[in-house]
Amino acid sequence: MTVPLSRWPTPLDPAPRLARAIGLHPADLWVKRDDLTDLGGGNKIRKLEHLFAEAEGAGATVLVTEGGVQSNHARMTAAAAARRGLGCVLVLSGDPDPRHPGNLALEGLFGARVVVGPAVDDVVAQLREAGERPSVIPLGGSSVTGARGYLTCAAELAEQAPDAVHVVTAVGSGGTMAGLVAGLGAARVLGVHTGAVPDPEARVAALVAALGGSAAGLRLRTDQVGDGYGALTTAAEHAIRTAAATEGLVLEPTYTGKALAGLVAAVQEGAVRPGERTVWLHTGGLPGLFGHPFAEQVAREVLDRS
Repeated sequence: MTVPLSRWPTPLDPAPRLARAIGLHPADLWVKRDDLTDLGGGNKIRKLEHLFAEAEGAGATVLVTEGGVQSNHARMTAAAAARRGLGCVLVLSGDPDPRHPGNLALEGLFGARVVVGPAVDDVVAQLREAGERPSVIPLGGSSVTGARGYLTCAAELAEQAPDAVHVVTAVGSGGTMAGLVAGLGAARVLGVHTGAVPDPEARVAALVAALGGSAAGLRLRTDQVGDGYGALTTAAEHAIRTAAATEGLVLEPTYTGKALAGLVAAVQEGAVRPGERTVWLHTGGLPGLFGHPFAEQVAREVLDRS
């Protein structure tokens, strides 16, 4: 059971100039545009359609979730709560900086209450004392319920690109990759760890098993994390600039930049070869770009050239 929060399927677009730039044939690379979903764009909305149905079925009046200060998941939870007429409290970690508003500004517009620091359980207890019926949405929406959203995406890809040899995705809390693996098989899905959790392989494998799939032969790159979650790497910066310059695709440093950098590395190593149809999943996160110091850096470069 789901509640409607976006329109499906998302497009699958060719990316011939980007393909050539990273060492593939022009016809090899296609981009699954989950950045074009409703409510600000991004992959989390697939999970939230299932998670909101679960929460509303339990009679929730307010949703509570957690994430970093520029969490795309938190922003989309706030947007979905506004659309469904529910309250929303976001428990964020890190140091918010109003000079880099990004997702934070949108969360304020959506009417969410943002708290920094306390435990989710403490917030839930306070809400219950106030007479609310809170429901907790897990980190990144990555429960078995949430991961079902990417079983749906896998079904879309099975129709849109049945001959795809590789489907490449960023891995945060694990639900996106798990749903794809459960739907398409481990051999076809390449995940790129972004540093969001300490145990990505275990998380993905557990979710795949719970969805009835097999994680045997799981393909998970862990070489693109750099200095940690949210830290811009040289490879991710190059990937962001290349995608923008060749296809007009906007990526961000935390997830999609690292995911494309992982694909580039796989091509360089021969794990993804020219002539193999490859789908790169654009998981969105545009607002997060404007919450990262990299956006300020690029703006200064533009002004310096003017």
